[in-house]
This record gives sequence, structure tokens and C-alpha cells, in this order.
Amino acid sequence: MNRLLYSVLFYMALPVITGRLFWRARKAPAYKQRIAERFAFKLKSLKPHGIWIHAVSVGESIAAAPMINALLDEHPDLPITITCMTPTGSERIKSLFGDRVQHCYMPYDAPCIAKRFLKKLQPKVAIIMETELWPNHIYYCHQMNTPVVLANARLSERSAKGYAKFHKVTRPMFASINWIAVQTQLEADRFIELGAVPENVAVIGSIKFDINIESELIKSADELRKKWQSTDRPTWIAASTHAGEDEIVLEAHRQLLAQHPDGLLILVPRHPERFNDVFELTAKHFNTIKRSEQALVTSQTQVLVGDTMGELLFLYALADIAFVGGSLVDNGGHNVLEPVALHKPVICGPHLYNFQEITNQLKDAHALAVVNNSQELFLQLKRLFENDALIEQMVQGGNQIMQHNQGALERLVQGIDQQLVS
Repeated sequence: MNRLLYSVLFYMALPVITGRLFWRARKAPAYKQRIAERFAFKLKSLKPHGIWIHAVSVGESIAAAPMINALLDEHPDLPITITCMTPTGSERIKSLFGDRVQHCYMPYDAPCIAKRFLKKLQPKVAIIMETELWPNHIYYCHQMNTPVVLANARLSERSAKGYAKFHKVTRPMFASINWIAVQTQLEADRFIELGAVPENVAVIGSIKFDINIESELIKSADELRKKWQSTDRPTWIAASTHAGEDEIVLEAHRQLLAQHPDGLLILVPRHPERFNDVFELTAKHFNTIKRSEQALVTSQTQVLVGDTMGELLFLYALADIAFVGGSLVDNGGHNVLEPVALHKPVICGPHLYNFQEITNQLKDAHALAVVNNSQELFLQLKRLFENDALIEQMVQGGNQIMQHNQGALERLVQGIDQQLVS
């Protein structure tokens, strides 16, 4: 399948794609808002001739934040436009940057839409976070002599096999990317095998290690726990959970309460459209409150459902131990470095292929524990809550890994600067 056939198929799929937006809007109404932007309309307010950054969703937006802040400092004269695909990502971008950046949804990858968007934006450089690759956008950037950077790039074995199946589309696409800043050598080899020019691929590490935790956030979390009168209460968080994981987490918490009746779980679903369903599930079996209602946790509260946006770091800071979801189900896991940076011992399920290199390092440093089911999760929680020395060992291991891997952000920004002047 070549790019022409891909484009024809994309045009044919547009009614289905648009229909899916309205279907998702049944539980998340924001999906039916600003639909014109997805077709590259209503973009008059965007200033051209700047830096375009695409961060598909919340995770990529958070990962991109240090890079964006650095580019704002270094290039105050250039407008920075950030695109994403999801309402949660959009809200996160707004909360992180306000009016310091321009923002819209990423237009669909049909040729006429991509051309309309790029004609409006005329970016000096296009930066794509991680692996959100769209052949037509990249093709027209190449036609316009706009350098394309793939930043903090990661490529699992599964994703590489998927791209290889459509090599007539993907090989020219990878070959036209001007600079691919990858996290590991293994991923660099995969990109090159898929068609990337070897001289355009650089191993710089992951900028997620360069996370900056504000002291004010820690202070606010400590103050809230005092208001809860729970500074000594066993408190853990299950963050970014997916469908099928909540039941496992809640069963582990039920077992934990049998041993530690004052235990508290902060349960944070990954997607906002699941907030109410997860609350209803939890409230059937536990004394549960919602974070959005701003009610204080009391001695009777057993579960706090994190149903707010943009607060995950703060909710991590409230907990003693962190479980990171998307890993007990086959979703590949989510970013484990946020709780590590907050000096929390981390637990995950076995499905970690989205962050394999990072999680391998953490496991080798005894900073991350892997569990397979609710019983193992309960036992790991019990061990940690009853062994301060084990918590300290995991925290120290995580600190060492963080310190060893920092510096990717500076290397990434230097590489982008070179593309801007080339």
C-alpha cells in the first residue's frame, strides 16, 4: 500500500472517524466540540512561521512540557503551536501553558486537510512527540522544506512490526524525517530498519527523566494530608487504570483493609469518560468520595476517586505507594517516572512494553515491583506498608536511576535548535 492508496482509504474512513467522535461524546461531551479544527477550519487566530509541536494526548503533553518551556525561553519571538487529539490532552495543554502557546486539535491526515493546516501554519520546524506519525502531514512538511523532528521517540517491537506491514507508506515517511531523537539504541535500530536515515537518528535518552517537581506541590500535598488527619495512614494510589483493572485493584484493597482497616486508596481512572462508572463500581463496596467534590477524607473514607483533570502529580504526592495502571491489562503501561520522581515505591503489572527500557532499569535497581494479579498486588502492598526499610530501598534505587539518566532534555533542545537554523 503506497501513500496514494493510504490517502484514498483515509478519505473513505472520514465518515466513520467523525461518527466515532460523536459516539465517544456520549460519555465525554468534549469530543463533539471544536470539530472544525480537526478538518483544519477555524484556525484564523493561529500565527504562522513558528514551532509546531504535536503531543497526541495527556501523557505526551506532560512529557513535552519541559521541552516546550525550554523552547519558550530560548525563542520568545516564535509562536509555538501545540496540537493534540483528545479533550483531556487539550485541557492539559491549556492548564500547563495558558496563553503562552497556540493550541488546536490535530487535523486529520487526509491530503487536503493536511495541506490546508500546513499552509496556514507554515512552521519553521515540526516536532512530533514519541510515535504519533501521520504520513501526509510529514510528506507535506517535506515538500515545504519544513524540518521534521521526532522527539523523545520510542518504538516497541510490536509497533515496529505494525509499521513494517505497510512499508510502502512508512519507509518513505521515516526516510523523510530530518532528526529522530530516540530514547534507546534498541529503538534507534528499529527506526533505521524501518527506513530512517542512520545519520538522522540519535540516542539521547528519555526527557521524562528530566521531570521537575515543584516544591509547592509537595507542600500542598503534605498540608492536605494533615487536614485529612491521615499522615500516618497507609495510603496508596492506583493511577491511570483501564477497564478491567479497577476490579483487580479494589480486590487488593479489600484484602489490605482486612490487615490495615485504616488503609486509603486513591483510584484514578485513565480516561474521564470512565470517572462515573468507576465511582459507582467503587461505591458499591467501599465508603467512597470524589476528588471533584472537594470533600475532606475522613477516618471513614476507604477510597478517593480521582475524577479531576491535571492533578495526577498532586494525587501521586498524596500517596505513600504508587501502582501505575495500563499494565495489569494488555495496554503497555504508562509513565512510571512521575511517582519515582516523587520518591514513591512503584508497583506495576506485567504489561510494560510501552516503557520497557525504563521499567527494566527500575527493576534492576529494585525500584519497581511487578505483580500479576490482585493477590500479588495485596501482598506487595502489605510488605511495603509493614517494612519502611524496603520502601527506602526502592526509593533510593529510583533516585539513582533518575540521576543517572538526566540530561536528555538539554540534548533534545540543542538538536531542535540545529534544525531551526539549518
